[in-house]
Amino acid sequence: MRHKLQRAIKPFCKSLLILSLVFGLTLGHADGALAARSGGRIGGGSFRAPSSRTYAPPRSYAPGGGYYPGGGYYPGGGGFGFPFLIPFFGFGGGFGTLFSIFIFIAIANFLMQAFRRATSGETEEGTVSSNPSVSVTRLQVGMLASARGLQGELNRIAEVADTNSPQGRTEILQEASLALLRHPEYWVYAGGGTKEARLNSAEAEFNRLALAERSKFSEETLSNVNNQLKGSTPKDALPAEIDNPTSLISEGPGEYIIVTLLAATLGKFQISAVNSADDLRQALRQIGSLPSDKLLAIEVLWTPQAEGDTLTTDDLFAEYPDLKLV
Repeated sequence: MRHKLQRAIKPFCKSLLILSLVFGLTLGHADGALAARSGGRIGGGSFRAPSSRTYAPPRSYAPGGGYYPGGGYYPGGGGFGFPFLIPFFGFGGGFGTLFSIFIFIAIANFLMQAFRRATSGETEEGTVSSNPSVSVTRLQVGMLASARGLQGELNRIAEVADTNSPQGRTEILQEASLALLRHPEYWVYAGGGTKEARLNSAEAEFNRLALAERSKFSEETLSNVNNQLKGSTPKDALPAEIDNPTSLISEGPGEYIIVTLLAATLGKFQISAVNSADDLRQALRQIGSLPSDKLLAIEVLWTPQAEGDTLTTDDLFAEYPDLKLV
């Protein structure tokens, strides 16, 4: 009886041991996969409709008569200005029909022009539409990890940036673009593009891109969003200067820094296709020169940010598959 019980329990214990090993290995890999990947973030802005600028076409008035926009007068008050209604009754047969055709063409042209103004973001009176076109641009640069000085520059920008004013956000984008332009020797990968949307849907597109980048961080160790500075502590932030330059040599050749620039701008804006270092240089100049009156919102994100954190080649290929060699 005892031998039978032992034979029955033995397979169960064996299965339990195998399950324990599998569970332990799974947790071990999960710990590695969930290793902290720090990130920095600077952002701000809003997607409010621009103030209207009104332009009314000149109108001519005369006592006792009608008027129409753009000038012109028909005395006696018996009719309205062309092209709406012209009292063509009284003309003979074919001549009246010809005038009717002209009036129909004029009205059709007026309606078509009104439709074009509406779809292009302007109303009949020349005011800015409450739902204009917005361009949402993303530009990413992958650099060798030996460009640690760049992280110090981005840290300093985050710590002093004014993210609540249009001028402050413009300066952030300029400074971040300049920081990248000053380190072309470290450029390895790049990518970017622009999507156009109406104002009422542009914010969702901008937030989608920002969240996609932020989700690649395990933790935002330094951020300045809407003038709320968080995580700027000596143990989290990278030092502004490297005391031992020889330590940069020990950085592995497969370790990288990724910087992402996001910008939402009023109207049409398109960066150059990035296929080479020259293309990247041109794109950085374009996005860095955006005027404050066109810039609605920005995000500057970079990883890694914390001291000692690294981004390996495997991480780069897994999280940033769209980047190209430059």
